[in-house]
Amino acid sequence: MGLLSLAIWTPIFFGAVLLAFGRDDQAHVVRWIALIGALAGLLVTVPLYSGFELGTAAMQFVEKASWIERFNIHYHLGVDGISLWLVLLTAFITVVVVVAGWEVITERVNQYMGAFLILSGLMIGVFSAQDAMLFYVFFEATLIPMYLIIGIWGGPNKIYAAFKFFLYTLLGSLLMLVALIYLYTVSGGSFALADWYQLPLGSTAQTLLFFAFFAAFAVKVPMWPVHTWLPDVHVEAPTGGSAVLAAIMLKLGAYGFLRFSLPILPDASHEWAGLMIGLSLVAVIYVGLVAMVQQDMKKLVAYSSVAHMGFVTLGFFVFSDLGVSGAIVQMIAHGFVSAAMFLSIGVLYDRVHSRDIAAYGGVVNTMPRFAAFALLFTMANCGLPGTAGFVGEWMVILAAVKANFWVGLLAASALIFGAAYSLWMFKRVYLGEPGNDDVRALTDINAREFTVMAVLALAVLFMGVYPKPFTDVMDASVAELLRHVAVSKLPN
Repeated sequence: MGLLSLAIWTPIFFGAVLLAFGRDDQAHVVRWIALIGALAGLLVTVPLYSGFELGTAAMQFVEKASWIERFNIHYHLGVDGISLWLVLLTAFITVVVVVAGWEVITERVNQYMGAFLILSGLMIGVFSAQDAMLFYVFFEATLIPMYLIIGIWGGPNKIYAAFKFFLYTLLGSLLMLVALIYLYTVSGGSFALADWYQLPLGSTAQTLLFFAFFAAFAVKVPMWPVHTWLPDVHVEAPTGGSAVLAAIMLKLGAYGFLRFSLPILPDASHEWAGLMIGLSLVAVIYVGLVAMVQQDMKKLVAYSSVAHMGFVTLGFFVFSDLGVSGAIVQMIAHGFVSAAMFLSIGVLYDRVHSRDIAAYGGVVNTMPRFAAFALLFTMANCGLPGTAGFVGEWMVILAAVKANFWVGLLAASALIFGAAYSLWMFKRVYLGEPGNDDVRALTDINAREFTVMAVLALAVLFMGVYPKPFTDVMDASVAELLRHVAVSKLPN
């Protein structure tokens, strides 16, 4: 079993053990097994980075075995500079979420922890799969644990939110399945992505396939106007669910554009780039304005996620090294920052049991250490230079300006809107005199919560100050992707 298989199946194995043997009267033991499983999953991904060869776009740590011979489907794994950091991010966030839910979850602890560990392995499978059908299996399987996490441990309207999440994402994915079957047919019976990158596809076929993939990936990102499921789901999901959803699951859709839409359908990608840039700008500007009027902290950060992911799709479709690299950096940075924002809201919710901004005020007086972390994460959410939130957005804006000044100008306006809604929320929640007796009774974060906040703060600052390790890994793969996208796949 190779490193990628270990990264996928280690957390799944521990999750299955928890589901099979864990009980509520063993909650303490269950939590430790979950932590060991999450840490083991993270540790087996470290050699992926330490052993990664820079300067090559070839797939590394490749594993391939026949799976379903009749249909030429293989268990085929590999990572390149585009997917490596997403694998590491998934394993890292899983550890953070397990620790964050340590004392908060008191019912069905084994099922909660088991669902997150299994979800972690499945998401790493999505980022590693080099066989289209294997990708589809992992892509769809991620819906099941997240559906259960929302539906069992969510808020008052959890069933509605879980159903909406499942329905939106499943319907989009069905069109992708049709596209995969078509490509399997025209490729002569191959599901290997590498074979599909060489297919000469007609203009009409490319356009239809582009929108089939768009249906699956745009919903997952989510792009405007198919983003409406996200705020409802975030509001109802437990804190850990919101953190994983924002930090990792939204990236599955963005990653799909890089693995399928751009390299397989380059002509359609160029033809419809204007539409994609337009939808991205709507997400960046309009959804940013929507975030400014939210009264629920989780809803505000959920809309903020849609706006930030708009930078990702914008960066993809300006077709430049700087734009695509910036978009991938933004995906990783958003993983750190959005997880930190939702976990910070969770700290307050665990104490006051309210997400309404109006229920707080003056938290800095009773929780000074926590307020310092919250300020850092808020600034990162604004895109403050020196934090992870700045690097990717700056790269995408620069690439957009080079492509079209007005597109770049409109994209840059997001920094203003981001500062407006983020700082306004911080002011109303944390600054001033204590707003009520609930706030006066608050106690500052404990050692466990401090550890979670500190680890995320270090990640946010390290990436903001020194992004070179992130960009060095992806440079060769991004250059190869763009070289591939520049070559027409229209038949001669």
